[in-house]
Parts: sequence; structure tokens; C-alpha cells
Amino acid sequence: MAIRLDHQLREQIPKNDPAFPITFFCDEFASLPNRAGPLHWHPEFEIATAALFALDFQVGQEHIILEAGDSIFVNGNILHGIRQIHGDIPEPMPNIVFASGVIASEISAVHQKYIQPISTCDSLPYIVFRNGDGKQAELNLLIREIYQEMRQRGECCEMIVQRNLSRIFEYMFRNLDTFPRARNFRIQITAQVRIQKMLSYIYEHYMETVTLEDIARAADIGKSEAGRCFNMYMGCSPVEALIRYRLQIAHRLLNETNLTLQEISFECGFHSVNYFSRQFRKNYGCAPGNCRLLGK
Repeated sequence: MAIRLDHQLREQIPKNDPAFPITFFCDEFASLPNRAGPLHWHPEFEIATAALFALDFQVGQEHIILEAGDSIFVNGNILHGIRQIHGDIPEPMPNIVFASGVIASEISAVHQKYIQPISTCDSLPYIVFRNGDGKQAELNLLIREIYQEMRQRGECCEMIVQRNLSRIFEYMFRNLDTFPRARNFRIQITAQVRIQKMLSYIYEHYMETVTLEDIARAADIGKSEAGRCFNMYMGCSPVEALIRYRLQIAHRLLNETNLTLQEISFECGFHSVNYFSRQFRKNYGCAPGNCRLLGK
């Protein structure tokens, strides 16, 4: 399932039963430019797993390599993104996005005593569960069982998911003082807010003529600072990020509509079909027409 964002880069999570606020995904990134999902955030927690191959999971400015079987817990309201490292074979990444209410009500003693110390810890944006670590391997088994239950939705699904998440949070609470901390993470938030504003501008105005100055102005900063923020978070320039996003939209239109290449080109902010085709081939490895024919 594609990650869909609102104008503030917040992921639009499908509405499930508010009495059991958890959503299961199984994303694949092989079809995206650079095999990467967009940077985004949401107020809920997230747990994701590298199922078959290694994944590059970005949290804030930091890149964490998840080996096959490893999982990661991402705290709420943290900018993050994922990139597939290996080849063109689709790599499934099962993950859950959930509110603390799945485990306990916010007014309960359980929430205030055990969940809140984790959710409000500014220096703990994420925790990695390595499959090669004995105790953490047990946690990964609990996580895989959650995925299975969310897929099948069998009898007692909610109780099993709640039980497993409770055990995961119990482990995190008991070991809270032992996890590596992100230094000066509050300082990083300033850059995170800037990149959110600039990416939001790109996502809203990609169909128009957009300049580097326009992107920088969206965050009330200069062009050089805009370049520094993008290089830090995305490893590219603001203009390159704009092109990547336009190509993502073009890729979707190729596979979901009957628009001509010229219509798609203009719809995505490219004012030259030849330039659009060159950029598409550069990022996807094939011409846009071939992409449509092959259903890639």
C-alpha cells in the first residue's frame, strides 16, 4: 500500500475501529524512485520489520540498517522514511501503526506509569530489536505474531495483539535506561520542521514552476540553508527532491490512468516530454512507455 500524506507530511492512516486503533501494512518499495518511501510522520507509534533483506530505515537524520528479521519501534511525531537496499525484487516490509489506546486508556495507571515515560522521552526517537540478540529475538517473534493476527483477524485477535504489545512495552520500560539515546534530538527538531515545511510546499506545488528560492521561502530560510537541510535528511538537493516527487506522481498516473505521456508530463510539472522521459529513465531504468506496457 502506498504511503499517502497530507499537506503537512502526516501519513493518512486509514480509519479503523477507534476502540482498537491499530493499522497493519505490508509495504513494498521496489517500484519507487531509489526504492524509497517518502519522509513522513504520524502521532501514533510504529513498529516495522525487515522481512527478507536489509532495509535502510531513516529516523530524523539518522540511518539505521535493519537486517532480515530485525524490527524497529519509532516513537510518535518523528519524521521517518524507509529505503530498500537490495535490487529490484519487491521487499515486503510488514509494519503496524498504532495508538497507545490499543494497550491502555490514556487516563489509566498503565498508560501513565509505563507508556508515557517512553512516548514523552525526547531522546528516544526509536528502538531497534535485533533478531540476533537473544531477548530481542523473542520480541521479534511477538511482533511477527501481531502481523499474523492482523492479517487473519481470527478469534481473540485483539487480545493477542494487546497482550504482545504489552509485553513489548514492558520490555522497553524495564530497559529504558539501557537504550542508546539520540544526542541533541530537540535541536534536530528545528531542521525537521524546516524540511517538513519545504517538502509540504513541494507536494502542494509540484505541478507548477517551482524554484529553489520558492522552496526555501516556504521555511523562511535562505537557499544555502535549504540545501543543507535536504542534504542532511534526504541526501539530495531540494530540486532533486522535487523531481523525485514529480516522478512518483508520474509513475502512479502511468499505471492508474490512460493519460498520454505529454498529458502526464504537464500534469507533473514537466514542461518537456523529452526531459520527463530522460529523468524517468534515469530513476526507473526504463522509458515511461515501457513502464506502462510492463505494468512496473
